[in-house]
This record gives sequence, C-alpha cells and structure tokens, in this order.
Amino acid sequence: MEFTALLLVGILLVVTFVYQRYKKIDNLPPGPWNLPIFGYLPWLNPKEPYVSLTKLSQKFGPIYGFYLGSIYTVVISDVKLLKQIFFKDAASGRPPLHLTKITIDGKGIIFAQGDLWKDQRKLVHNFLRTLGASKVSQNRNKMEANIMKSVLDLIEHIGSKGGQVVPKLTEILVHNVGSIISRITLGKSWSRDDPTWRTLLGLLDEGSRLMGVAAPLNFLPFLRNYREIIAEGKWSSDDKSVSNLIQAFITEKAKRQGITENFYSEKQFHFLLSDIFGAGLETTVNSILWYILYMAVHQEIQNKVRQELAEVLRGNLPTTDDLPMLPYTEATLAETLRIRSIAPLGIPHAAMEDLKVEKFTIPKGAMILPLMWAIHMNPKIWDDPESFKPERFISKEGKFHKPESFIPFQIGKRMCVGEELAKMSLFLFGATILQKFKVECDDRAKIDLTGICGLTLTPK
Repeated sequence: MEFTALLLVGILLVVTFVYQRYKKIDNLPPGPWNLPIFGYLPWLNPKEPYVSLTKLSQKFGPIYGFYLGSIYTVVISDVKLLKQIFFKDAASGRPPLHLTKITIDGKGIIFAQGDLWKDQRKLVHNFLRTLGASKVSQNRNKMEANIMKSVLDLIEHIGSKGGQVVPKLTEILVHNVGSIISRITLGKSWSRDDPTWRTLLGLLDEGSRLMGVAAPLNFLPFLRNYREIIAEGKWSSDDKSVSNLIQAFITEKAKRQGITENFYSEKQFHFLLSDIFGAGLETTVNSILWYILYMAVHQEIQNKVRQELAEVLRGNLPTTDDLPMLPYTEATLAETLRIRSIAPLGIPHAAMEDLKVEKFTIPKGAMILPLMWAIHMNPKIWDDPESFKPERFISKEGKFHKPESFIPFQIGKRMCVGEELAKMSLFLFGATILQKFKVECDDRAKIDLTGICGLTLTPK
C-alpha cells in the first residue's frame, strides 16, 4: 500500500509540474493523448517509430506535439515549416537526452551547441573545403582521388572474390569508406587486416548498435592513443601543410593563445573524431548498401544506369565532372536517398527560446524532430511514394532536378557539414560499381527493404 501511494503521489507531482510549466503557453501544436511519465512512448512502434510518427502527422497535420517520456516533443513534417525555424539560432540547440548527456556531455559537433558548436562546425567546414569537399574548392580533384583510391580498392577486392561477396559486402564497404575518413581525419591508411584498424571498426560498430550513432565511450579506448598517431605522422602548425583533421585541430588551437582554448581540449578532440568517424561512416555505408539493393531489385532501372554510364564514360572512370551528363544515374541515387531516408527521424533539435511557427508556439526546451520519413514519403508531394521512380528527379528537359521537399541532409544552420563529401562518395562508389559489375540477387522477391531503425536506417 505504501509503495502504491508513493507511486501515485509521484505521478501526481509529475503531472502537476508539467501542467504548471506549460499551462501559460498559448497555441501549442495539436497532438495525441499522453500518459503521465511515459508520454506517448507506449504507442510508438519500437521497430518502425518513424512510421508511427508519420501516421500521427497524417492525423494532426505537419506540426504536432506530444511527450516522449518527460520531454515535450514537436514533430514537423513540412519543408516550408522547417525553413521558418531551422535557420534561426534559437532552433539550433540539442535536446537533453539522458544517454547522450551522460556519455557525451555536449562535446564533439553532433551534440554540441552554442559557441562550441559554431566554432567546431566552422573548423570542420573550412577544413573539408580546404581538402576539396566543396563544389568550388581548388582541391576538389585531390578529394576525388582520395575517394577513388578506396573505390578502386573495393572494385579490385570484389573482382578477386569472383563477385560473390554479398554476405560480407557491409564489412568490405566499412573498410573502404572508413579508409577515406581515416585519411581525412588521421592522415593514415590501414590494411584490411590490420588488428588496430579492425579493433577500431569493431568499437564503432558496437557504439552504433548501442546508440544509433558511434558511441564515444566505445570509441575512446582507441583514441587514448591519438598522441601516438600524431607522433607517427608529419605535422606542423603551418596552415599550408594541413592535410588531416589532427593537423587542423592543433593548428587552430595554436592560434587561440588562451582564448576559447577550452574548445580545443583533448576530450573535445576525442568526441569530434568520434562524431565524424561514426556518423560519416555509418551514413555513407548505408546509403551505398541501399543503392546496391535497389539496383538489384530493379534490374530494368539498373540496366538503364549501366547503359548511360557506358555511353557517357566510354570506358573511363567516373568523375563528378561527368554528373551533368549522367542525369539518370544521379536520379537513381537521389531516389534511393528519398525512399530510404538514412535518418528517418531526422537529427533532433531543441528550442533555446519560445519559437513561433504559423499560429503555434514551440516552447523553450522542447525537442524538435524533422520527420524525414514523412517528408520524403508524403503522397501529396510524391506520386506513389512507396515505388522506386528515378523519373521524379528528371526535368522535362531531361536534366537532373531537385524538388524542394527533397532534403536528405536536412536544412538550416545544422544541416550536415559533410554533405558534399557524402554526395561525392555515394556517386563515385555507386557509379563505379555499376560500371564494372552487374548487381544481381538469387530471389528479388525475398529481399527485405524495410530496414532496421536506429538513428540511421540500416539494410537488414
């Protein structure tokens, strides 16, 4: 009896606190009924939460609110509404999720906010642009060469196995995509069987399964040795010699002379590397895997891509300069990112002050979910959204066309800083694989395209 009474009192206190907190806020978005303490969590499908949330958007509209546990959450499934708020500093925070708070404590770049996030995003953005991951960079050819080094290693490895590599394709891609990120961040290449490299990839995989994104706690055992990695390489604080993230980080720290030097601590470096390695590796590998799966299922579409590649490239390897002449190939890549949003729930934001959206108020502290799945699968925008139709991205003039509601890398101040690198990698891997091989499967009808949902959507 005493325990039951205490439980009831606890529930009453929580309900009272929530009511007092939000009773003075007018015009909250509509939403479903919530349980005390648990909110709407009991009704979410744990395997496909993005489907549950999409059904709510169909009922309540493009903006609605409810509680996920104790966190008031606003879900937005309309690009125009996202544009209204995601370009504001006040919507660029990160929510106080307990697991990330305990393990990450606002470090790195993905879960950082405020001045630390602005500083580290600028560092990474400028660094990637310097290396060539930009449409206007003078070093773009060098970045392509870096990517193609891994692409050609993949092609050679697949060829050496006689093409029968489907059971281990994920493992192979993780090595080759990871090698690109390793050269960019650590300035180091690894052999496929290097024990340290395999340990690192194993830690990243473990973190990914635990958190849906590479967990820094699992990543740190390797990063404790980062001084040894620095010592092995040649680096200086000369801007012109910067060729990897370690050098960029050290160079920038030397410029600070005590001003915001805490932004360049050893701990911050650990988490920054973890974010770039984990998020960049998982999203790129999954995008390539989804592309290969959809090409295997849709043989007629794959044949059209291979024909276009043969006619345009004439046996030469693809480069991003060829993209304007490969509209159908680019359209199939875009359709893959649409029909299987890599982050179907989006990356959550937090309101750092009350925000006005249309006639509604998003209260300070609320978590904001840009529901990518609902945006990319909206039948009012995309005809027959469950079908794979690259033609959606082809204009009447036969050129590649990007619709306004296609935002695979999100929008706003916190859109993916590695967008250009990811697009370059997906195109060069996808186009080269289809140029060199025909992708087939034993029984197309048995391929499961639903995926496994963490923070990213992974093929089964």
